[in-house]
Amino acid sequence: MEEALYTDYINILKEELLPALGCTEPIAVAYAAAIAANALGKLPEKVQISVSGNILKNVKSAVVPCTGGLKGVGSAAAAGIISGRADAKLEVLSFLTDEDRAFLPQYIARTPITVEQSSSGCIFDIGIRLTAGEESAYARIEGHHTNVVELEKNGEKLINRQTEDENADAGLTDRHCLTVKRIIEFADSLNTDDVREMIERQIEYNSAIAEEGLKGNYGANVGKVLLSSFGNGVHNRARATAAAGSDARMNGCSLPVVIVSGSGNQGMCTSLPVIVYAKELGVTHDKLIRAVALSDLITIHLKTGIGRLSAYCGAVSAGAGAGAGIAYLHGGGFEEIAHTLVNALAITSGLICDGAKSSCAGKIAAAVDAGILGYEMFRQGNQFYGGDGILEHGVENTIENVGDLARIGMKETDEEIIRLMIKDL
Repeated sequence: MEEALYTDYINILKEELLPALGCTEPIAVAYAAAIAANALGKLPEKVQISVSGNILKNVKSAVVPCTGGLKGVGSAAAAGIISGRADAKLEVLSFLTDEDRAFLPQYIARTPITVEQSSSGCIFDIGIRLTAGEESAYARIEGHHTNVVELEKNGEKLINRQTEDENADAGLTDRHCLTVKRIIEFADSLNTDDVREMIERQIEYNSAIAEEGLKGNYGANVGKVLLSSFGNGVHNRARATAAAGSDARMNGCSLPVVIVSGSGNQGMCTSLPVIVYAKELGVTHDKLIRAVALSDLITIHLKTGIGRLSAYCGAVSAGAGAGAGIAYLHGGGFEEIAHTLVNALAITSGLICDGAKSSCAGKIAAAVDAGILGYEMFRQGNQFYGGDGILEHGVENTIENVGDLARIGMKETDEEIIRLMIKDL
C-alpha cells in the first residue's frame, strides 16, 4: 500500500477511535457547556441552549452518565457546567464528584435553562450561551462532536472559524480515500505497532462495559435476554456482547467506551463481535488487531456517505463492519468481505434512528446478526445480487446507493422522526 494512503488510514483511525463517557451527543452538549463555563469564569445564572433536531433526538432519552439518572439537553449542559473540565473533551463528566452530583439537581432547579431547536440548517449544531450578571459567554460546536467553531466572552471572539460546509467533518482526514479493497490491503500490510495502543484501548474499554452490561441491570437488558434465550454459541455471544455494551451505555453506566464515527454504540457494535469471534477461533493477537482495524474502517467507510447523524441507524453500518471483520478472521479476502457487506446491507438498510436510548441495544443485535448472516450466506454459496432492491453490482456501488438512501431519501423521514419525538417537549 502506498505510504501516503497508509498514513491517511492511520490518521483516520486516530481521529475516530476516541474515548467517550456516555452517549456522545449528551456528552458533546456537556463539552460545549464546559467550554463556555470556562470562558465565563463563574457559575452561570442563566443558560440558553440551541441545538439541531438530531441533537435533540439523540439526547432526549439517553441517561447522562455520572448524574444519577438525569436525561435531556438541559441536564447534560448543567453537568458540563458543574464539571468544567473541557480539557477532557468527551470524558468531561468523568470528573464529577459526589458533591457535584448532589449539587446538580439544586442547580438545575434554581437556574433558568432554556432549550430550543436551532434554525441554522446544520445537522450537528450545539450553541450554548451562559450569563452571570452583566457577563456572558457563548460556545458553539458544529459538524462533529469536538469541532468548536465559536467561542466568545462578553462579545469578544476568542474562536471564530466557520467551515465552508457546515455539515462536513471539518479539519479531519478526507474519508473518501476509503474503499473496501484498499481497507483490506491496509489490514494485510498493517504494522500493528502503528495502531496497537488505540486498538487495544478499544478492545479493553468496550469489553469492560459489555461485561458490566451482562452483569448489571441496565435498561431492557437485551444482552442478558439474548444469552438466556438463545444459548452460548459464538453467534449469539457476539450479538449479546455488543447489545450488553449498549444496554449499559444508554442507561447511565460510568465506564468509558471507544467510539467510531462519533458513536459509542457503533464503536462497540463494530468491535465486540470481532473480539468474541477472535477468542473462539484462537487467532493471534496481531490478527485480532488487524480485524478490528478493518472492521472500524469499513464502518467509517459505510458512514461517510450517510453522515454522522441521520434517520438511518448507524448500527447497520457497524454490524456490517463487524461481519467484514469476522470474515477477515476466517481468512476471507476481498470476495468474501465484499459479499458479506452486500448481503448484510440488503437485510438491514433502512432501519431508522429514533434517538439514543435502551432500544439501541436491540438494533445492534439485529445489525450484528445481519453481518454474521451475510458472511455465513456467502460461505454456503448463497448471496443477494445487484438489481435486488437498492443493491447494485459492485460493493462500492451498493455502498454509494445506501449513502444516497440515508442522506437524501430519508431526509424527510428524519424530520418526521424529530417532530414525533419533540412534539411534547
